Amino acid sequence: LRAAIAGISRYVATVKTAKHRVFQFVDSNVIPDSKLIVFAFDDPFILGILSSRIHCAWALAAGGWLGVGNDPTYVKSASFEKFPFPACDEAAKARIRALGEELDAHRKRVQAQHPADSTGSRPAGLSLTAMYNVLEALRAARPLTAKEKAIHDNGLVTILRQLHDELDAAVAAAYGWPVDLTEAELLHRLVALNTARAAEEATGKIRWLRPAYQAPTGTATQTTLKVTPKAAKAPKPAKPKKQPWPKTMAERVRAVEAALKTAPAPQTAETLAKTYFLRTKPPEVGEILETLTALGHAKRDGERFTA
Repeated sequence: LRAAIAGISRYVATVKTAKHRVFQFVDSNVIPDSKLIVFAFDDPFILGILSSRIHCAWALAAGGWLGVGNDPTYVKSASFEKFPFPACDEAAKARIRALGEELDAHRKRVQAQHPADSTGSRPAGLSLTAMYNVLEALRAARPLTAKEKAIHDNGLVTILRQLHDELDAAVAAAYGWPVDLTEAELLHRLVALNTARAAEEATGKIRWLRPAYQAPTGTATQTTLKVTPKAAKAPKPAKPKKQPWPKTMAERVRAVEAALKTAPAPQTAETLAKTYFLRTKPPEVGEILETLTALGHAKRDGERFTA
């Protein structure tokens, strides 16, 4: 670690176990303790990717938990080393780099404007945890308490939300993916990309994240993630939770179409009925699949259907 951060003025860090997965720049003069996970990069492009919804979904699925139903833990070997960074052009990197820098500066700026008092506690509760608690409430459209409103105003949490939304859109574009993919869809794509990167590396193509440090001889030309062959064992998408069979036909059509979009592979009426729904029969699902196909919302290949 000392060798890795010796040549840079700052590094990216996240608290190993925390309610919210937040990444920020830390001055390299700061000596990290065992509660921090350190990434030896001073590039805001890396900070931007790590701070994105795409990486946080992966980290949550690949990591562990402290206790039962408690805070998630960042597991470096799975959450970072097996995460496939996007192979994007310089324009996409520049966009993510600018947003990563702006995100880090915004949080530091509002915290500096509302420093801790002499007792060591922030009077308005303006910690990163407090700010992200309010951001979570905004995303859930939950009314804010009086204390949360003060945090919202002091921390300019609406701007924090906007920065994250713009960053998520930029990172999704860097992958060439839609910005509104579900978490299950993101994990499915990341696992597939991870497996492809492992196959690449088996042929000697390594996508270095920090070539000057990782490959000083200049033998590598790529600038993304080094993935080991074990990356093929990356976390699988969570098993879908079965939902009750809707009562109306319109609701059933929407539910079947949504299930088909999240399915990791082509589905038959029988597998779709057994995997995604409670108290329904394959013929009922099959009838709706035929309707979706006729409307152009699904494609049929024999007995199997895809969105």
